[in-house]
Amino acid sequence: MLTITEDRFRLAQTFTISRGSKTEARVLTVRISRAGQTGWGECVPYARYGETLDSVRAQIDALAADVTRADLQTILPPGAARNAVDCALWDLEAKLAEQRVWDLAGLPRPTALDTAYTLSLASPDEMRAAAALNAHRPILKIKLGTPDDMPRLEAVRAGAPRAMLIIDANEGWSAEVYTDLAPHLLGLGVALVEQPLPAGQDDMLAEIARPIPVCADESCFDRASLAGLRGKYDVVNLKLDKTGGLTEGLLTRDLARQMGFRVMVGCMLGSSLAMAPAVLLAQGADWTDLDGPLLLAEDRSHPLWYDAEGVHPSDANLWG
Repeated sequence: MLTITEDRFRLAQTFTISRGSKTEARVLTVRISRAGQTGWGECVPYARYGETLDSVRAQIDALAADVTRADLQTILPPGAARNAVDCALWDLEAKLAEQRVWDLAGLPRPTALDTAYTLSLASPDEMRAAAALNAHRPILKIKLGTPDDMPRLEAVRAGAPRAMLIIDANEGWSAEVYTDLAPHLLGLGVALVEQPLPAGQDDMLAEIARPIPVCADESCFDRASLAGLRGKYDVVNLKLDKTGGLTEGLLTRDLARQMGFRVMVGCMLGSSLAMAPAVLLAQGADWTDLDGPLLLAEDRSHPLWYDAEGVHPSDANLWG
């Protein structure tokens, strides 16, 4: 039996990027029951890719109840729908086998990982205060992509002088703006710039200097997208809602490394259930950005544990 529910999680505070603001995370939860066990997974439909809660639900509703992970790779395209079902099947297989997912997948036992913590787009003064409040975190990710980015970045650096900084422009810059900003970003100690130019309009990245590693987010989906990123990007941001689940995520991660890309593992704004399989994908990644639960006011039962060591692998009561 396969069932789908919509769940909502209140955010600890309004979360803003260059495309808009959110006060809650709206997700779809898939449960698959067989032989007395139930596996579950979560996805976050993303409007940037034309996905809605209704469209993703319709994709999942069309699946047969006995669908397999192998079936999914040809029945559904990469995206949120395939992710939720794929991760639910991994969880189910682990429960039926009385093993952890990493054992089933032949992966090393996972460990805790340092994760970036995202600062919402706000005024410079507000961002400085937020940076100061989170200055103890090893990595801060800053949402930019507006005409007034430098005052915000300078404010964050003043608030958290020792933290590693990652910039996410969310496709908000032009090649000219990025070229002008790059030396200033370097001077402020920015370690990574995510998706500075719009996907499909990023060929210029192959022609301009990249003094700071540039990471593909909206331009990167699965293995099929990697070839088109060569020469333009140094890093790829893998998210399960883009790859279409852990199965493709692992394959994409391994191919990306073989092709010479460094790897970031990121997330949409979801609960611990969405992050749990991503923690496995992030093992050995160059950057981890799995802070979704830290931005929530409420979460799943048996949520992921975050402490000074970072984000820990999930308890079997949550997933896997």
